[in-house]
Amino acid sequence: MSNLAPLSAYPSLFIRQRRELAEFFGYESRNKYEILTTEGQPILYAAEQGKSVAAMVLRQFLGHWRSFELHVFDMHRTPILRAVHPFRFFFQRLEVYDAAGRFIGAMQQRFAFFSKRFDVLDASGHVLFSVSSPFWRVWTFPFERAGRQVAVIAKKWGGVLRELFTDADTFRIDYGAELNPDERALLLAAGLFIDLQYFEQNAEDRTNR
Repeated sequence: MSNLAPLSAYPSLFIRQRRELAEFFGYESRNKYEILTTEGQPILYAAEQGKSVAAMVLRQFLGHWRSFELHVFDMHRTPILRAVHPFRFFFQRLEVYDAAGRFIGAMQQRFAFFSKRFDVLDASGHVLFSVSSPFWRVWTFPFERAGRQVAVIAKKWGGVLRELFTDADTFRIDYGAELNPDERALLLAAGLFIDLQYFEQNAEDRTNR
């Protein structure tokens, strides 16, 4: 059975960032996530790699601009996916590989006024889905193919204290029935990309506190 098979078993999933107490004091810890069913059953988890002092310093001062990797595992610690974020100041990118090292595709940020916009690309660089979240729907990210919505990722309200003092977020992914395992894997990675790109506190935020 493919390592990506668990992603085909559910029409919807939650991505929940694990809270870190240190975030209440302005410290940016390694990003860690649980991937759960809509009934709250964990099926996967994801963790940012890099425990070195250098990686810690880059997290504090470069935020989502830094270079890093996220690894996704099942509950037996079997690798499922690897997501690589190269260092960039503009037009952020997240590249996704399966456990065998096969390149699946990427998220590529695009220029846009008054909206959050990026494309999901397949392994050949062709656009699979386009995403545009206008400023009046800042927590909703519809994924469209040929002008038709095939999936949606939405951030869920976490409460006043959580929203003000941490960047621990929860997102719901609603998959279209026609999506294949690779596309579902890319959408899971897109949920992580959305959190890291648009909701993680970055270096500029911390400088302006």
